[in-house]
Amino acid sequence: MKRTKGWLSLGAALCALVGATSVGAASATPLRVTAAESIWGDLATQLGGPRVVVTSIVSNPAADPHDYEPTAIDARALAGADLAIVNGAGYDPWATKLLDANPVKHRLTLNVAHLADVRNGENPHLWYAPSDISLIATAITAALTQLDPAGRDAYARCSLAFRTHGLATYLSAIASIRSLYAGANIGASESIVVPLARALELNIKTPAGLMRAVSEGGDPSVQDIAIAQRQIARHEISVWIENSQNTTPDVQRLTKAARAQGIPVVSITETLSPRGASFQAWQTAQLTALKNALARGNA
Repeated sequence: MKRTKGWLSLGAALCALVGATSVGAASATPLRVTAAESIWGDLATQLGGPRVVVTSIVSNPAADPHDYEPTAIDARALAGADLAIVNGAGYDPWATKLLDANPVKHRLTLNVAHLADVRNGENPHLWYAPSDISLIATAITAALTQLDPAGRDAYARCSLAFRTHGLATYLSAIASIRSLYAGANIGASESIVVPLARALELNIKTPAGLMRAVSEGGDPSVQDIAIAQRQIARHEISVWIENSQNTTPDVQRLTKAARAQGIPVVSITETLSPRGASFQAWQTAQLTALKNALARGNA
């Protein structure tokens, strides 16, 4: 997976919208931020604006992040960071190992799972929990301000822009789906969907054991697969959601069965897609696809 760097993406543009670049211009030496995943890197880019340069390590929407193998370049990026952001909860243990192997006195590290009070073994896909996005954004702004006190006003304005402008369409899409389809039954290939379904008030009928096994790279039980197949055959779900970055043979068979039954299929990813998209553009596109599928599936 290639590293991606961001300077003036949507986040910086939103900062400029409310005057962040005129009050507290870019510092002579921008803060170096390294994020283990592109999701957190994009948030840092938007919240830091031109006062930061961000490197995101896991960013390929065509590969499975669970299988990522870090490189020497990744180790250097983390070692040289002023702010390191890792997901935690067992999702990216390689990042923590690299940071521990290269201790730097001035570096701050944000562990997203610790912030959200999510422990190892629990669902690590925190970017699919809207409430956690706000929490993490607040922590990133606080960390940037601690490292660069002179940019306090700029970071505050970037934070305001992100919350009022950046997330507006994303939050509106969530509210719309919840108001129209709360209580609808859906199926899902793995547990990545659970936090979002909870926020949307959708009921996931797929056995939790199947979703957890697929997410963790294990084999679902025969019983759980049979239940999922029966739910599809009987149209007990109105939509099937698959993680396109983790398509095991079992998931492929279930997805094929859903399509054969005329059940709308929505594909989601674990990393920003297309590469370089903002968090909110990526999520809003997926939410729009889900809303359209729910309309067809519940017609």
